[in-house]
Amino acid sequence: MRQLLGRTTLELEEIARSHGLPAYRGRQIARWLYRRGSALEAMTDLPAATRTALAGEFESGLCAVAHREVAADGTTKYLVRAADGELVECVHLPYADRVSVCLSSQVGCAAGCTFCATALGGFSRNLTAGEIAGQLVAMQADRPDRRVSHAVYMGMGEPLLNYDNVLASVRLLTEEIGLSARGVTLSTVGVVPGILRLAGEAIPLTLALSLHAPDDALRERLVPTARKWKLDQILAACGEYHARTGRNLTFEYLLLAGVNDSPEQARALADRIQGLPGNVNLIPFNHVATPAGFRRPAPERVRAFREALVGAGRPTTQRMERGHAVSAACGQLRRAVLPRIAPRATPGSR
Repeated sequence: MRQLLGRTTLELEEIARSHGLPAYRGRQIARWLYRRGSALEAMTDLPAATRTALAGEFESGLCAVAHREVAADGTTKYLVRAADGELVECVHLPYADRVSVCLSSQVGCAAGCTFCATALGGFSRNLTAGEIAGQLVAMQADRPDRRVSHAVYMGMGEPLLNYDNVLASVRLLTEEIGLSARGVTLSTVGVVPGILRLAGEAIPLTLALSLHAPDDALRERLVPTARKWKLDQILAACGEYHARTGRNLTFEYLLLAGVNDSPEQARALADRIQGLPGNVNLIPFNHVATPAGFRRPAPERVRAFREALVGAGRPTTQRMERGHAVSAACGQLRRAVLPRIAPRATPGSR
């Protein structure tokens, strides 16, 4: 059965007209779906006969909240179920001045980063645009007290390996749900064709590059896709993105004890990205049991790395740590079907 979630207002208007209804009925459906996270049967300002007719042809396509875990700081990790039963994790992050959500773009991940829990679970399939936007819709319906204002594509999957669906989902977030494109961040390990395509889209979102090493040899050990696209190619594509959009970049750098955390490597990193505007965002390793046995650097080691970057003239921040207690921090998302979540849940159910 076809799904409504994932379609634009214009497409929903066309569906309404195809059923002999005025276009404004399509706009009503869009508001119910994207602003309230409501299924067809709950769309009470549609005639009952219309809802019945549509239900014979379409499913709402909403993601269901199968499980949630809440950390002391309010960070909530959600396990959501797509219409076909596939499960992905996403995260709701409330701050004093905003509410951000971390979205997944794939079921699992094919990038294979050696420090990431998601990579350990392998790759199943790409998510559709509706399934990506549907994660935000499900979390908003579950937490209606504050509107989501920001979204980061930093969950399960490599967004630019699912380019068409991710781009369509960005348009759903901005055009249907109402987020500002400047409040959307897309993180990539450096898929050069995708970066170049994104540069031509004229969408002023923030591009975050998962860098993690100042040279190709080390990066290839940590990020297997680095064997396909070298740093010179990736950074040239990032330069093109900046030139076309005017947006500064974010360089994400995961710190691994004894691997990539020396002051000398920090200075090499600053040299490597010289000429590209943007800050380096340091992320001390969040524990994941990996075959490589990576460890988190000591605080003084993190401080020395940061000071070396700042001394080299590179603006540097350190990722605010949220959700570590519920394995919702950077690199910790991993699909896990728990026995207690076997029954199907409904969107926003408690």
